Amino acid sequence: MVIKFKKPGSRGFTLIELMVVVVILGILAAVLAPKIPTFLTKAKEGKTKGNLATLRSTLNIYYSDNDGLYPYDNLACLVPKYLKAIPDCALPPYHAASNTVTNGTVVGNSDAGNWQYNKNDGNVGWGNIWVECTHNDCAGTGWSSF
Repeated sequence: MVIKFKKPGSRGFTLIELMVVVVILGILAAVLAPKIPTFLTKAKEGKTKGNLATLRSTLNIYYSDNDGLYPYDNLACLVPKYLKAIPDCALPPYHAASNTVTNGTVVGNSDAGNWQYNKNDGNVGWGNIWVECTHNDCAGTGWSSF
């Protein structure tokens, strides 16, 4: 076995070039590290907004299947035919994740941090579901407005 050594003029990275790369990576890490919690919060908020859209779509399918009637319970009838489970409503950092559905007719009247569903057929908003939270998301929009 023959061992060959590189000549001084051959290609390769010098120690200074490697140190420059390490410094650049350190600067990037220092800039991005404080933003990571915001990214995680936005991801959880996006999941909650997606879960709300899923519940609304499921209610529309239920409405179509049941001759124009929405559920009269707290959406327990949607499981397991339409959904495997009621999805979580996660509102970081204000409330822990919860799949609880409460009955209500007024949007934004409490800060429960869960789903609120209007099951009262005599009410104009019958069949509506929303997030019952008085806080705002990362964009500054009130949770009850979605």
